Amino acid sequence: MTDPTRGVLYPERLPRFTRLAPPAAASDLVEWFWFPEWDLPDGVESRQPILGYPAANLAVEPGGVTLWGATTRTSERVLRGSGWAAGAVLKPAAFMRLHDAPSELVDGHTVLDEPELERTVSAAMPDLGAAAAVVSRWLSERVGPLTPEGRLANAMAELLTSDAEVHRVDDAAERLKVSVRTLQRLAHRTVGVSPAAMIRRRRLQEAAQRVRDDPDAALADIAAELGYADQAHLANDFRAVLGFTASDYRAR
Repeated sequence: MTDPTRGVLYPERLPRFTRLAPPAAASDLVEWFWFPEWDLPDGVESRQPILGYPAANLAVEPGGVTLWGATTRTSERVLRGSGWAAGAVLKPAAFMRLHDAPSELVDGHTVLDEPELERTVSAAMPDLGAAAAVVSRWLSERVGPLTPEGRLANAMAELLTSDAEVHRVDDAAERLKVSVRTLQRLAHRTVGVSPAAMIRRRRLQEAAQRVRDDPDAALADIAAELGYADQAHLANDFRAVLGFTASDYRAR
């Protein structure tokens, strides 16, 4: 499973936050489960900017079940009082069966009418493993057996979001033995964003983590290691998605 804080821009601000690997029965449907839990004093709020993975999320909270699409920018959650959420980063094979048009849900969400799922997850909390098992069973029933397209989409997402050697869409297409056009159509149907956008998001997440974790690393070196043309391209990527440069982020 990917580093537990990747995508979280300011981990030190987090309340209790746990990522769990899915049970084996749901390993083709879920990348991992995530559970924030918080209990803040009156008048105190915690703002959590997130640079999300290029994937959909299923979130169960007291009050509802929401399906969130992939994002093209940072998102922010403001926490107040006390509460929890049980979330799952969905693999494309699951997302494509939960929503007919993933591209229409980019930077958006839809509320699912699933009161029984909310009730059973609420009853399982705060046992995180039990809550993950509830969501896993629900997904398995809703998604059913994986199709060949679903398996290919999962392989595509894993390659684009985890393999640092894949710098271009052509690299991924060659690895998967399909055409670039086939890969583009597949991403549109099952994730909602392009393969190139998925690569850019992975690189930006990795860059943000390197900038945060290694304050002595030269930004030019980070840019080169992650496949950016130069430091200026890294700065542009930061500014376009996060609204500030890598230097600004390091200073913060």
